[in-house]
Amino acid sequence: MKEQNLTPPQIVEYLDEYIIGQKEAKKIIAIALRNRYRRFLLPKETQEEITPKNILMIGSTGVGKTEIARRMAKMLKLPFIKVEASKYTEVGFVGRDVESMIRDLVAVSYNLVQQEFQESNQEKIQDYINEKITKKLLPPLPSGASEEKKRDYDISFLAMKQRVERGEVDHLKVEIEIMKKSDFSDLGLPPEMLKAQESIVKIISPNQSVKKELSVKEAKEMLKSEALDQTLDQESLKAQALKRAEEGGIIFIDEIDKIAVGSKDSSRSDPSKEGVQRDLLPIVEGCSVHTKYGQIKTDHILFISAGAFHLSKPSDLIPELQGRFPLRVELDSLTEEAMVQILTKTKNSILKQYQALLEVEGVKLEFSPEAIKELAHLSINANQKTEDIGARRLHTTIEKVLEEISFNAHEHKGETITITQELVREKLAHLVENVDLARYIL
Repeated sequence: MKEQNLTPPQIVEYLDEYIIGQKEAKKIIAIALRNRYRRFLLPKETQEEITPKNILMIGSTGVGKTEIARRMAKMLKLPFIKVEASKYTEVGFVGRDVESMIRDLVAVSYNLVQQEFQESNQEKIQDYINEKITKKLLPPLPSGASEEKKRDYDISFLAMKQRVERGEVDHLKVEIEIMKKSDFSDLGLPPEMLKAQESIVKIISPNQSVKKELSVKEAKEMLKSEALDQTLDQESLKAQALKRAEEGGIIFIDEIDKIAVGSKDSSRSDPSKEGVQRDLLPIVEGCSVHTKYGQIKTDHILFISAGAFHLSKPSDLIPELQGRFPLRVELDSLTEEAMVQILTKTKNSILKQYQALLEVEGVKLEFSPEAIKELAHLSINANQKTEDIGARRLHTTIEKVLEEISFNAHEHKGETITITQELVREKLAHLVENVDLARYIL
């Protein structure tokens, strides 16, 4: 598998566009990724010996733990999933078995590889669709047709196919057969049961399809899925997806502190928390998991776990699991200055998002520098007086400030509205000062 050849400083530079601060966390993540690239350049026998150094991130919610991992995976086009450790504590009731995270990762990997195939084979897929629609518009000649008629038909067929491609006949109606697909991928069942169900469905209703009369334009859209199935090699795709997940997959396990059992924890007698840790252990250590796409080894998947650890400590995890997360990094709590930078310096910042949304209504939204500082100041205050939810507090405070403007945007078409420090104070100051109100509203 070939990953993008980015140096650690280049990875950090990319992450800086989206996440403010957290230099230490970015550095550790960048080194972990670079080590994966270095591993691929080593001899095969050495590669097998080198396992990823899993990472434990410690920090309050909203400081950028998930965002760092998610952005990094997106940049390198690696399969990435985020799971909450706490959802595995009630297996059989509302939880899921721990192996399901690996199956989810392979499903994400399959979609990633399929998407890449679709992008690189766009012409082939489009040609299949145009060919099928042209056959509907120009029915084939009877078997006893003369050679001359066959030549004429071929010329007419080619001309019609070009018209279909150019969109000149998009308004015409055609009757097409659309294959009905049964998808059991999201039922949370073991792969064996999924395969059994698929086999039963194939026996009961093989090649189930429905006829629909659509315009050529609609038919082009409806046939995309069929065209993709017909042009790709499913077995090759599955093999690529498994390899991509095995060699480059990243699993982000959030809220790992929720399954740690502190020495003073009264729920120590409850085996579910420690049970989840024991279940996680073989997955993180390296084992084989059966998925609907085939067998996958978890030895080289990178696991990044994160938690606030307010009520427990990393040392409250079972020793075997602690040993599987050798790299530890503590993320900094956000300051007022960091909040200002999040609002102004990040790519696609929340302020830019609101400006783009209101621009749709013809309203130009501007924020004065004082208003931005006041938003950051009041957000930090709200975090200190109630629960600290980091940068996520900005979503609530900005929404509260812009509530009336968003509601009446249609009345301000063509106007420029400037958000001032006074407006921010008017909307938020009394809420932040009143702790009880802040708990419910902010």
